[in-house]
Amino acid sequence: METLPGMIDNHIPVHFSDKRRRYIDRVTRRVVTVCGVGVLMIMMLLFLWLIWVVVPLFSSPSLYSTSPFLLWEPQPSVAMGTNGQWGWRIEAQGNARFIPLNGAPAEPALHIASGPVQAAVTADNQGMAIFQSDGQVKVLEPDFNSTEPRWKFPLGDAPLALFSQPLLLTAVARTYAGTWIIAGSTGKTIELVTLQTDQLPLRQTIPVAHSERLLLTPDGTLLITVTANILQVWRITPQGVTLRDTLTLKALPQHVTLMSGGSSLLIASTSGISQWFDIASPTGPHLNFIRHFTGAQPQPLLISEPNRRVFATIDPSGMLRLYASKQDGEIFSRQLEGGVIRASFTPQGDGLLVERAGQWQYYRLSNPFPDFSWQSLWQKIWYENYPRPDWVWQSTAANDHYQAKFSLVPMVAGTLKASVLALLFATPLALAAAIYTAWFMSPGLRRWVKPTVEMMGALPSVVVGLIASLWLAPRIADHLAGVLLLPFILALTLLLCPWGIRCLPETWRRYCTTQGREVWILLPVLLLVSFSCLWFFPWVDKALFGTGLADRLSRGYEQRNLLVAGVAMGFALIPLIFTLAEDAIFSVPVSLGQGSMALGATQWQTLSRVVLPGASAGVFAALMIGFGRAVGETMIVLMATGNTPIADGGLFQGLRTISANIAVEMPEAAAGSVHYRILFLSALILLLFTLVVNTLAEVVRQRLRQRFNNHEEQG
Repeated sequence: METLPGMIDNHIPVHFSDKRRRYIDRVTRRVVTVCGVGVLMIMMLLFLWLIWVVVPLFSSPSLYSTSPFLLWEPQPSVAMGTNGQWGWRIEAQGNARFIPLNGAPAEPALHIASGPVQAAVTADNQGMAIFQSDGQVKVLEPDFNSTEPRWKFPLGDAPLALFSQPLLLTAVARTYAGTWIIAGSTGKTIELVTLQTDQLPLRQTIPVAHSERLLLTPDGTLLITVTANILQVWRITPQGVTLRDTLTLKALPQHVTLMSGGSSLLIASTSGISQWFDIASPTGPHLNFIRHFTGAQPQPLLISEPNRRVFATIDPSGMLRLYASKQDGEIFSRQLEGGVIRASFTPQGDGLLVERAGQWQYYRLSNPFPDFSWQSLWQKIWYENYPRPDWVWQSTAANDHYQAKFSLVPMVAGTLKASVLALLFATPLALAAAIYTAWFMSPGLRRWVKPTVEMMGALPSVVVGLIASLWLAPRIADHLAGVLLLPFILALTLLLCPWGIRCLPETWRRYCTTQGREVWILLPVLLLVSFSCLWFFPWVDKALFGTGLADRLSRGYEQRNLLVAGVAMGFALIPLIFTLAEDAIFSVPVSLGQGSMALGATQWQTLSRVVLPGASAGVFAALMIGFGRAVGETMIVLMATGNTPIADGGLFQGLRTISANIAVEMPEAAAGSVHYRILFLSALILLLFTLVVNTLAEVVRQRLRQRFNNHEEQG
């Protein structure tokens, strides 16, 4: 095209064939694509890894049998046990033998007593007392610590003449201090003998005749006797034996045994199998009925694991059923060959040794998580020695026989309470600041205020938590009355400010209502009111009642509590919510606001009916992102709440969140244990919860945006 005379040639040549630029664009596009796909893949791998760790919790138990093998002795056994590689057996004529479970030849038998004998085994199945018919007793233990198993005699290998006549019933306990307590019923009385190395036996007599069952708790402090349907619990002390409980059972018991740890008592009768344990009362602990196991019926064999609250029943046909103390019904059943006359679990519960007439058979049992079920995470469980069912999280204790408690309800409740309270604290302040900064504040002041608030978000959470725990918590406790009244006093002050401005002279009123100056007037007023409230009301409270409000609360006041956590977390959320909400409000087209005011609307009408509806999607996204930040917060709640896993705590009690629980307990959880996997399960639940909340928030945000766009098009 030719340039006409008088025209200026403004043609700027553009080189669209720049190979270098196209190459850079392709590389950039591919790098961004690879990085985006990589992030998605990492998130997917993390999700799959969490599932891989958690899935074994929900696996069913399994049982694998080995070939049966014949026994050397034809005599029936009076006691037997196993460690998974070797089995030990004591037969009725007093011969003790170790037998390998792989079918290799057995060790020579050791004659330990003159038959016929009877045996009493400790609760962990690792110690026993052998009773001869002449009243002599020998105490022994199987020792598997050396290369070849051997018998140990902790009180010497010579028989102990402890009883003067044959015994009808026997029981034995070995305490952690190495003390042996032996009980024997002669038909008229029960004789108790306490034995320690290099000390004389301590003898005690209990006037109980015709006892049918004797049980000693593992710590040797309680003796349980059963006569017909009368169950009695005796307290054993060095000073004497006293009767603690006398209970009348509804049906004659067929079996009475203790579960691991000795805290729970199992009673099998025609009404089923029931669990009993001590509950504290004003007069001390007393034995109470807790529950029946659904579907559990008394069978000839009732055996319990040595180290876990798991027991099994085996009927004459060989049907094996497993039960756990935290489960209502059976957790596993398997049909075995019939004719089982005796059975024993391994100490770890990963094997079962059964004896039939003249033969043994070993079963490998896979039951790593018997106490876990999905219901136990969310339902109330009645734990041993607790007064009632409750949600409890207590994963460890000093006691080896402690039963771990894994309820996620306290952590979920703590997470939601802390997050909601933090949002209640942060949302009004952040949104009000965002609205004022984006709509009412002068541009010059906004350039200073917005970066300053955003820089607050860079403050590390651990610093906020440290300040909250060491400085804020004690001051809230000292000024609790003022802290609780402060929001209402500030709201009342803001409502009275317009009335106060109208009462000012015309010159002052014109100065106060000039846009951009109101902040310099309101800030000193609000600060003065806040300091006055925090000082005056606690002073009046102490003057009237003598003590502060925190000291008079009926449910008590913990210095690090939900209120402190809510304030500290709210302070951490304000910059995030403020930044996103302010950007959303400020990004509403200026033409909309100007058009509204040109039609006669005030600034407040324009803000409430035009600007905020247009920014509603962004404001909602800001709140949801703030909520997600609050749910995942760790350090602040860890340091400011006392880290107490309780479900029903109030505003002035401590709490524990899911994220804080993971951070605290994961370093000490044994890899592969139920504790370890439940922590990963809680992390997966937290991830899924955040994913669902963010998905719903995105759906709502898109609908809000679509509705605003439709209104804009119609307008």
